[in-house]
Amino acid sequence: MILSEKDAYWAADKLVNYFSDFKRIDDYFRSRKIDRIKEMPMPLFGLGPEDDLFQNFDVHPQDMDFEVVKRTGETFDNLLEMTASFSPDDPPGKNSKLCVQEKNSGKIVGFIKLASPLINAKPRNEWLGRPLQTENKEEMQHFNRGTIMGFVIVPAQPFGFNYLGGKLMAAICCSHDVRRFLNDKYGGPFCMFETTSLYGNIKGGSMYDGMRPFLRYKGDTESKFFLTFADDMYHEMRKWFEEKNDGVLVHKGASSRKLKTQTKMIQIISNSLKQHNAAAHEKFVQFRKDTENVTTQKRFYMSTYGYANSREYTLRETDKLVKSDQWDKYELSNIVNWWKKKASKRYENIKSEGRLRTELEVWRKDNIDSIDIIR
Repeated sequence: MILSEKDAYWAADKLVNYFSDFKRIDDYFRSRKIDRIKEMPMPLFGLGPEDDLFQNFDVHPQDMDFEVVKRTGETFDNLLEMTASFSPDDPPGKNSKLCVQEKNSGKIVGFIKLASPLINAKPRNEWLGRPLQTENKEEMQHFNRGTIMGFVIVPAQPFGFNYLGGKLMAAICCSHDVRRFLNDKYGGPFCMFETTSLYGNIKGGSMYDGMRPFLRYKGDTESKFFLTFADDMYHEMRKWFEEKNDGVLVHKGASSRKLKTQTKMIQIISNSLKQHNAAAHEKFVQFRKDTENVTTQKRFYMSTYGYANSREYTLRETDKLVKSDQWDKYELSNIVNWWKKKASKRYENIKSEGRLRTELEVWRKDNIDSIDIIR
């Protein structure tokens, strides 16, 4: 498909104007968050879904206990939208939604969404000793059976701030409880967990730092990617292109259809400009590079779920997984005890300094400009 010169200029200007407000990745996150929250209905006083979130910040970490609960549907999505700084679309491939609840209160302290792993990641390649053979179907199926990605790991706030809730959520992702859940749902056996930091190198550290043996930093990703459109922008542009094309750009049953459709739109604009005006095409190519530069390298973290030979198993050098001498540390009860030591020190320090936060922090239409996007 080649657009007319007039249409190519219109579509290119539409993209340039849309992305011109995003100088850093957190600018983009805030814009996406505003769009999503505006679409959510305002609940009646006292009847909001946030009532399901943990709010008793007089409780000492030593008096808490936790369980992992499978959640699906609108309640999970709405609570996550109200809690998380970033509003990701559902991932392609695997998609499991879990809540972590404090047992004594029955209230939610965090959210986990697990998904299929990245196909290519430089830190993982270096750890394995070579890239995955992506053209080898058997190797890729074996890799996907044994590896999961933490797509969303979000503590409720201020539980996260007061109690190092992000570290608790991340450590639970590495627990045998979650590994067994994945094995039951997908077959497995799962022997690797991966995740990346949300803000990359615009923030000095990550909540995943200081979490050995459960999570270990393996390096920074190299990937740059074109930011995805907000929902309104996507639907407007897709409708316009489909009218010009007299049909869909990507068939309705395709995986990752939104991403593939956006990629196709950008390719069509670029190819059309190249045919009509070389200078305009060069300018558009530079715009694409500048937009990709808004994204940042992500800190990449891995867990082996307590296995001693996850690397060899993933590379198909062995067909038997071997437990390491740290295996028992990955049981949920031991993870909670590990967290309690860290969280108790944190809680007692900020309480003595008068920095304990006691008000629930959720995104709403009436406070959208008062919550930090990086927290």
